[in-house]
Amino acid sequence: MDDRGNNTPAIGIDLRTTYSCVAVWKHDRIQIIPNDQGNRITPSCVAFVDAERLIGDGAMNKAAMNPANTIFDAKRLIGRRFSDSKVQDDIKLWPFRVIAGPVDTPKIVVSFKGEEKEFLAEEISSMILGKMKETAETYLGKPVKDAVITVPAYFNDSQRQATKDAGAIAGLNVVRIINEPTAAAIAYGLDNKTDINGKINVLIFDLGGGTFDVSILTIAEGGTIEVKAVAGDTHLGGEDFDNRMVDHCGREVKRRWNKDLSENKRALGRLRFACEKAKRILSCSTQTSIELDGLHEAIDFSMKFSRAKFEELNMSFFSKCIEIVEACLRDAKMEKSCVNEVILVGGSTRIPKVQCMLQEFFERKELCKSMNPDEAVAYGAAVMAAKLSGNNHKSCQDLLLLDVTPLSLGVEVKGDILSVVIPRNTPIPTKKSKNFCTSEDNQFLTTIMVYQGERTRSKDNHLLGEFTISGIPLAPKGVTKFMDTFEIDANGILTVTSEIISTGKTEKLTITNENGRLSKEQMEKMVKDAEKYKQEDIEYKKKADALNALEDCIYNMKYKIKNMTRGKRSRKMEDAIADTTKWIEHNQAASVDEVQRMKEHLESLCMDEF
Repeated sequence: MDDRGNNTPAIGIDLRTTYSCVAVWKHDRIQIIPNDQGNRITPSCVAFVDAERLIGDGAMNKAAMNPANTIFDAKRLIGRRFSDSKVQDDIKLWPFRVIAGPVDTPKIVVSFKGEEKEFLAEEISSMILGKMKETAETYLGKPVKDAVITVPAYFNDSQRQATKDAGAIAGLNVVRIINEPTAAAIAYGLDNKTDINGKINVLIFDLGGGTFDVSILTIAEGGTIEVKAVAGDTHLGGEDFDNRMVDHCGREVKRRWNKDLSENKRALGRLRFACEKAKRILSCSTQTSIELDGLHEAIDFSMKFSRAKFEELNMSFFSKCIEIVEACLRDAKMEKSCVNEVILVGGSTRIPKVQCMLQEFFERKELCKSMNPDEAVAYGAAVMAAKLSGNNHKSCQDLLLLDVTPLSLGVEVKGDILSVVIPRNTPIPTKKSKNFCTSEDNQFLTTIMVYQGERTRSKDNHLLGEFTISGIPLAPKGVTKFMDTFEIDANGILTVTSEIISTGKTEKLTITNENGRLSKEQMEKMVKDAEKYKQEDIEYKKKADALNALEDCIYNMKYKIKNMTRGKRSRKMEDAIADTTKWIEHNQAASVDEVQRMKEHLESLCMDEF
């Protein structure tokens, strides 16, 4: 991409929960583009005032006085269901209305031009993206079409697709969606290219206004960035810290004046704005005050707020951040001593207690603060945009990004077990195969059910799709083998192919974003359930293996009886097999020990009869 002549440059947009940023490659380097107010970051906020719609700084200025028609946190709704428990929790705190739309889609309601208007989260996000596009076009003096947009590493396919849709609504061709921590790593690698010798391990600690991500990456001297593991929470950030402060102030109003603020949207809007301001001050001062005249029913609210109180209110959130860092290191199979750089990204990493706890976890290691935490992600997105646009600069051409898949992928096998083909945090693009065999005599077709998740039982995971392969040569069970191949390309599109090895016949299933994989709630639930019910899963697998072993024993005994001459067949053995089969049908809740004892009993009886 050459920014001279008539070629239109591609831009990089960091679409954040609270603030957004746009950048472009110009004059052989990245430029962070200031908005019409001269600010390098723009509030992710939209306000509907009388007959006017305000986006960015203008909207933020109206938040305290016009809370019911000032929309923020749209990113927390994008790609989610209205019934999502976290959406329901947020609705209680927002001053604007959110209602259930078609197919459980949340819709934001505002008063505009004398009537009620309903907007999807994608529409609000598209307005912010449109503002970023306009800012870039004003700076470049030419139209902008192509963009790379960043999302949290833990965003699911539904949320990523919704973000792409928002870009399309804004008139942008979204050439790539990339993860925010990965974009920050690109920025770090470009800024420190001369200092990187061999390979270094980098941990990106990305704590923003609404989401938290941890990514562990290896950056090589030649410009290759390999993601080792990702972890995070798409509902953890500065907005949650603000909410704790608002709740605390609300309780104080209740204690002092016995008044309830919960129904006064304007008072809550003003209080939220004041709490966010106080939070920022407490990052550089040990004490501040919140003062609001006429907050509610003539109450003049005034309250001292110390950094210690702020930290006490939010300690559970800060501790959760460290727990997620530990989980990511485990997934990457890396000791914390092997991490060369800990890079801070996102405005909430300015909180002193967050930095202190992170530094203590890494045994007093100095944290990397060389990059602006508000701008690093947009910087990296612009580098990727330049590369994808054909920029010939060496820094762009040398960039090679190897990402990972966040959840395991596999197929259902006998016993309702998930057989993993591609494990979680496998680098993509990737291609892996696994052999399976028929589970019944003379089986002529089989259904391949593709799942995503971390649980042992297939039904506890998310079904991505299924397809049938027929024409299997008739044979006893276990004789005919077929190979399932999973392939994920650079865009995250999964293709599953099943081949009958003896005949070469194949069937294929392609799963794209349009197949609607996981909701955010489902993805988080799968990972948490995998930890919470780990022991239960182990016990279930033991039992499934024991039942399968007992059924195989019955099958083998039947096969032996079938090959015996009629005169030598034992009635006692046939009765034992029939009784055992009936026992399995009526004792599905039996313990592993009971199943194993039944198998030993059957084997003993049959051994005596042979």
